[in-house]
Amino acid sequence: MIAKVNVKIAVCLTALWYFSPSLAMAQPKLEDLADAPVLFLETARKFRQWDEPAEPAKLFGSVYFVGTKGLGSFLITGSEGHILIYTGMPGSGPMIEASIRKLGFKPEDVKIILTGHAHIDHVGGHAHLQKVSGAKIAMMREEQALFESGGKADFHYGHVKEFAFDLAKVDTVFRDEDEVKLGNISIQAILTPGHTKGSTTYVTKVVDNGKTYTVVFADGTGVNPGYRVTSNPSYQGIKDDFSRTFRVLDSLKPDIWLTPHNEVYGIDAKLTRSAKEGAAAWVDPDGYKKWVQLQRGKFEAALAKETR
Repeated sequence: MIAKVNVKIAVCLTALWYFSPSLAMAQPKLEDLADAPVLFLETARKFRQWDEPAEPAKLFGSVYFVGTKGLGSFLITGSEGHILIYTGMPGSGPMIEASIRKLGFKPEDVKIILTGHAHIDHVGGHAHLQKVSGAKIAMMREEQALFESGGKADFHYGHVKEFAFDLAKVDTVFRDEDEVKLGNISIQAILTPGHTKGSTTYVTKVVDNGKTYTVVFADGTGVNPGYRVTSNPSYQGIKDDFSRTFRVLDSLKPDIWLTPHNEVYGIDAKLTRSAKEGAAAWVDPDGYKKWVQLQRGKFEAALAKETR
């Protein structure tokens, strides 16, 4: 019994360090989380505030934040309706719906719902929001089976019931580099696999006060605890997929970049600055380059560890 308790404490400390280093007394080994996916999820939800409501806000141009404190959900408004990207955890649907209304828009005007990848923390509200809005769910073809399985087809988390989400059907399937269009909104979908087989990065142009910005919703880079990329790989071709993704992300030159995890792109600081600076507060090409380099470094570290 004592041994089991000690193991659990060690894993908890690992989770605390991974998501909030200041909360842990020492830096445990990250790999301890590989065999504790449920604890990994529970810790992230709590310490990254994935389920806590957040104040909606206009970010720049036609892009609005409607997510939770920890997870990004973005509304892009247009002349013939709106596009919603990411829907957070199960239970986030009603919060996102309320945020859309608070901003003065109607959820019923959401016509397309997208995601970067079909994990529980980014598609958990898809079914609810489709029901209240009547929107079409659109997805990269490589991600369709995972989404329509409710998470059960995931190569790493498929056997873990805590990672399952409400079933819904994909209405529109697109391919790499296809354009998702709705009125005056045009978004290019780019396949950036690795984190899942169909992870997708979106690129669009947004106008704010007469100036046009290239905006990237980046996805696909995360090598989660327990993933294997070369020795006994999590899925055949995962190493090449990650390598492709970093090449693609390197080639993009966004003015503004966003991700489904708010702490990654520094939402709090940029929101504060935007009160005075407007859209200029969100312009961060150097931050994007550093983030891609950081993610590439984590991938290369995972490769090196497996090949040692």
